[in-house]
Amino acid sequence: MSDANSLVLWIVGAGVGASVALVVYLVVLRGRRVPGEHVFRASRWSRGNHVFPTQVAVTPTSVVHYTPEWFGRRDQSIHMAHVASVLIDTNLFFSNVMIESSGGASPVRCHGHRKRDAIRMKELIEQYQTAYYGSPQAKPAPAPPQTKS
Repeated sequence: MSDANSLVLWIVGAGVGASVALVVYLVVLRGRRVPGEHVFRASRWSRGNHVFPTQVAVTPTSVVHYTPEWFGRRDQSIHMAHVASVLIDTNLFFSNVMIESSGGASPVRCHGHRKRDAIRMKELIEQYQTAYYGSPQAKPAPAPPQTKS
C-alpha cells in the first residue's frame, strides 16, 4: 500500500470519527434534562424515546410536554386551570400518561415513564389544581346574618 492511499484512509477515518463524535454530542446535548424542580424524563428503552427522551415538567401554573428533535424541539403546554383529567396506563415495565385539557386541544401523551414518576405527576397536578382553585375545606364558612334587636 502506498503512502498516498494510507493518507487517504487516515483522512476518511478521521472524518468518519468526527461525524460519529458530532452525532453523539448532539444526542447528549439535545437529551439534557429540562431545568425545573418537577421534571419527569421518559426512559430511552421505551417506544419513541430511544434517541431523544420526552420530558414532562409540572409547575404550579402549567404542565409542559417537551420533546427534543434533531432540529428544534416540540413543546406542548396546558395551563393548570385547563387540565381536565390525567390518565395513567401502566404496562409491564413502563407507564403511559395522557393529560387531557378542557379546551378541546389534543391531549398530552407521553410514553415510557417509570410507574412512580407517572403517579407523582398525577399527584402534583392534583395538588396544584387544588391550590389553584382553593380547597373547599380551607374556605371559612359564611357568617350568619345578624338580626337587629
